[in-house]
Amino acid sequence: MNKIDITVTVRDNKPCHRFELDAQGSLAFASYRRADGKVIITHTETPAALRGRGIASRLVRGALELIRAEGLKVVAGCGFVADYLDAHPEYADLKG
Repeated sequence: MNKIDITVTVRDNKPCHRFELDAQGSLAFASYRRADGKVIITHTETPAALRGRGIASRLVRGALELIRAEGLKVVAGCGFVADYLDAHPEYADLKG
């Protein structure tokens, strides 16, 4: 497997309501909406050619760190985020 060139910084693109991660010239993102001190992540998407390489996990981890830094809670509105939270108890305190 080729090493993926990833800018490991996830950014919050607030005007588009999504967290973004640049990956090998493409963009992975997690769409969200905010309500009552919570960030509801509704969809994650990784370019098809880059799936299965851990990019979505890096994206979600970065998004959760940004959510934590803002003192908010997260609601998993998509299966990938729900599975990630179940597999990573270090983020249990963020579940809202």
